[in-house]
Amino acid sequence: MTDIKTPRSAQTRATEERPKSWKPPSQLDAPPCPDGYKQRWLRHRVNGADDTKNINACLREGWELVRADKYTEGQYSAYNGSIKAYEGVIGVGDLLLARIPEEIVAQRDAHYKAKTDQQTQAWEDDPLREQHPSMPLNVDRQSRVSFGGNKKSS
Repeated sequence: MTDIKTPRSAQTRATEERPKSWKPPSQLDAPPCPDGYKQRWLRHRVNGADDTKNINACLREGWELVRADKYTEGQYSAYNGSIKAYEGVIGVGDLLLARIPEEIVAQRDAHYKAKTDQQTQAWEDDPLREQHPSMPLNVDRQSRVSFGGNKKSS
């Protein structure tokens, strides 16, 4: 009688599959972002009122709304509210999914960095930031503070 033994290579931990644990679903599940893009959720409603100002500003900045019909592998809820332009866009509650090319993100970051550097340089060049000859500070000045009582003559 011969015992059939499994080879040692088949007995490794790598081949043993552990049971998967349950985790609660995310409310903001989104399809994977394609290479060269960044994506985020944009607000389109505030306290029940449409916030078209925010969406229009983001669209002018370069964000593109992501449509649900382009993704068949996942179950992504599509917007079906009062604004017809957003129908079919992936949305959750008051948020819509949008993406932007990474080149535009880099240009926007460079713009705001230059603006911050300019403001920092203006602050560093401020003549009033420290003592300036045209506005000397009197460091020998003395003051007295008294609380209640009679005034004393000095």
